Amino acid sequence: MLTQTVFRSEDLPVADRFDAWCEIMGRVPAPMKVTSEFAADFQACLRCIPLGKANVYLMTFQQATLCRTPRLIRQADPEAYNLSVLLSGEGGTAWDGHEAAYRPLDFHIASTSLPFEVWSARPPATIVGVEIPRAALSFPCGRADPAIGRLVSGREGVGALLRQFLTHVSADACPYRPDDAPRLGTVLTDLVAALFAHTLSAEPLLPPEAHRHTLLLRIKSFIHHNLAEHDLTPSRVAAALNLSRGYLHRLFQQEGITAAVYIRRLRMEAARRDLADPAQHGIPIHAIAARWGYPRAADFTRAFRDTYGMPPVEYRRDGVRRQAADAR
Repeated sequence: MLTQTVFRSEDLPVADRFDAWCEIMGRVPAPMKVTSEFAADFQACLRCIPLGKANVYLMTFQQATLCRTPRLIRQADPEAYNLSVLLSGEGGTAWDGHEAAYRPLDFHIASTSLPFEVWSARPPATIVGVEIPRAALSFPCGRADPAIGRLVSGREGVGALLRQFLTHVSADACPYRPDDAPRLGTVLTDLVAALFAHTLSAEPLLPPEAHRHTLLLRIKSFIHHNLAEHDLTPSRVAAALNLSRGYLHRLFQQEGITAAVYIRRLRMEAARRDLADPAQHGIPIHAIAARWGYPRAADFTRAFRDTYGMPPVEYRRDGVRRQAADAR
């Protein structure tokens, strides 16, 4: 499991909860001052996961104002960008004489080197975000700063990819090993850099390797979302993302596979999940095969046996037996 720091106010006596939260916010790399009208019985939880040079966090808290003051900046400044997105609740931010209300699924970009405030309304707010050093993004000095204070959509495009990545990793760190952290950190850094570049219409500023990583993530996301489409082919993927078929092939070549193999693997895994799903035991195997791009049952049976070592009918039958045994 990835290393993580977890705080839950419910684990503490009521009288100690707000002070403990203030202490946590004062010990983060970019300390913040906290005030709340619910200080007498403050409800909050926080999960923080380091990924390489970046820190991913997920927090839910009652009405509160978090201030990054000039005094705290002088006290400690990791010289980082903070990108946060509101998942639920209401909130807002203020910086340099400006104010903005948080809209659900919008990113707000802040700098730990500049004063700002973030506040939530009375219903508990849930925020997921990342704090990442400026130096990790490989932008020329100051080139990303015009994005500070902007509300950037996390509903589509690169913003949606980054939001989904942060939400997925912060929700459950168990599937990952500690040595996955640097690799996940590399993916995260590339996504953050791509979001800055997209926001500033400056994608050519991305380092070439970061650009390739981000583009490959966009390609894989497109494939996942269109996997059930029977005409999903490498040519269609390339056309949808304005790429040449040759460049698409070179991108996947770095992964040691082809785009066609990647699509087949995902389809086969989707079919396997459907065969193992008790709710779908009444659906004929040939219908499941057709659902995932195998109109010829014989082709599906051959591919399934090559992948999983047994024909699909045997795999489904064994699954039914295991479920019956488990139920006894």
